[in-house]
Amino acid sequence: MAHAAPTPGGMTGPGNTTGRGGFTSNLPDIFDARVHRVARIGIPVVLGLVYGYWAAANRRGGGPITGWNLLFGFVTALAFIVLCLAVARFAPLLKRELHSLVKSGFAGAALGFLYSQTGESVLRSAALGLATTAAVFLVFFYRYYTREDGEGNRIR
Repeated sequence: MAHAAPTPGGMTGPGNTTGRGGFTSNLPDIFDARVHRVARIGIPVVLGLVYGYWAAANRRGGGPITGWNLLFGFVTALAFIVLCLAVARFAPLLKRELHSLVKSGFAGAALGFLYSQTGESVLRSAALGLATTAAVFLVFFYRYYTREDGEGNRIR
C-alpha cells in the first residue's frame, strides 16, 4: 500500500491548530474556540468549589454543617479560584524554572492547607506541602525542559 510521505510542516487542513509559540498539532481539535474560552474559566471554578467543599468538610471533622462552615467553604473556594486563574494566566509568561516553581508551589500550598484543616500540626502540614511542591516541580520541570527551548518557545 502506498502512503504519502510526511511534509516538514505537518498535515495541513482543518484538523491542525496553532497554539502558543506557533506550535502545530497534528491532532484534530474537537472543540471550537468558544468551548476553550468557557473551559479556561469553568475548570478553575469547578475545582475551586470542590476544594472549598473539601476544606470545609475537613474543618468540621464530621460534625454538623453550620453557617460559619459554609462561609469558610465559599471563601476558601473563592480564594482558590482567584489564585488558580492568576497562576494559569501569569505562570506561562515566566521562564521554565519559575513557571514550574509557581505551579508546583500552588499545588503544594493547596494540599498543605487542606491537610492543616484536619487538625494536624503546622509542621506536618508544611512538610506535606513542601514534599508535594518538590514532586510536582520535578514533573513540571521535566515536561517544560523537554518541550521548550531556553526562552520558553515550544520545540517543533
